Amino acid sequence: MSQVAVIGAGITGLAAAWELERAGVPPLVFESERRAGGVIVTERRDGFVVEGGPDGFLAAEPELQDLAREVGIGDRLVDQVARGSSVLTDGRLEPLGEGEAAALLGIEVQGEGTLSKGFRSFAAGMADIIEALMARLAARVTTSRSVLGIARAAHGYRLMFTGGSAVDVDGVVCAVPAWTMARLVRNVGVPPAVDLEEVLYFPSLTVSLAYRREDVEAELAGTGFVARAGSADALRACTYASLKYPGRAPAGFLLLRAFLGSVSGHPGAVAHAELARILSITHPPVWTRTFHWVRGLPRYKPQHADRVAAIREQLGRLPPIAIAGAGVDRAGLSACVGSGRAAARLVLQRMGAGVTRP
Repeated sequence: MSQVAVIGAGITGLAAAWELERAGVPPLVFESERRAGGVIVTERRDGFVVEGGPDGFLAAEPELQDLAREVGIGDRLVDQVARGSSVLTDGRLEPLGEGEAAALLGIEVQGEGTLSKGFRSFAAGMADIIEALMARLAARVTTSRSVLGIARAAHGYRLMFTGGSAVDVDGVVCAVPAWTMARLVRNVGVPPAVDLEEVLYFPSLTVSLAYRREDVEAELAGTGFVARAGSADALRACTYASLKYPGRAPAGFLLLRAFLGSVSGHPGAVAHAELARILSITHPPVWTRTFHWVRGLPRYKPQHADRVAAIREQLGRLPPIAIAGAGVDRAGLSACVGSGRAAARLVLQRMGAGVTRP
């Protein structure tokens, strides 16, 4: 039976693995970290749902929702409750028009009117989709195993691992960040892959803070606020997490999520001090939880799409291999799902594997 390796078990890699599984080609998934999911991290504690990465996805984009229905959790999709946002200017919160918050945060949105349908998430947080995929694919996923290199083999590729072990496969889906992808793909014999090293990943520092509702005196409107560009404050934005989606905090509590720039001192203390001033918070938070991604969202340089196309053109001359993920295609969870599944279909097509779906 044909075997396809998927390198990376973030949402892109798991979506690719699911596509292979549905086609009757069991994937071998290798993840260097101790857990699957990549930047999707959800913690559940005392009735709170705390997101360490993205908290939702655009409702207008179907890829992630289709995947959720296929793995049996379509009924766990939830719509955002609050709508609208504000901008922080000289200590005051003023209403923002639709799409302006995304523009201030540098978030790229594809398609006119995409934001009008709002965002969606999952009832118990974004990890719902990772857990559902892992329930179907766990036997195929190996964590804490780094692929050190890929080499051509007699029939496909040989993957080399720490300790000198190796696995031969017929095809490969490479669904890792751009800096790792550059090394792996370049060494297969695709020199232009070095251009992927130029994809910049901006750091992300967030603090989730739980407050008693009575301790927040300001009237919270919409999903949160963003700071005006050029602000000297450490606080870049704040999401009213427990107002944005249902079930994020128990009754009588609020869950806020602060997005910080570079800070000196404890991020939780910095975030609380800023929010206390802006939202008239009278008491310290019940608890705080900080997540720091040294490499968060990718930002692309000019001609990025052309460079990726050149890499894919050269990959097309090799045995079945495809690249996928936010490092090469658009950022955003639905885009990553679409990218992973498209890469798997490409490998299947080039292998001549018939797709058998229920």
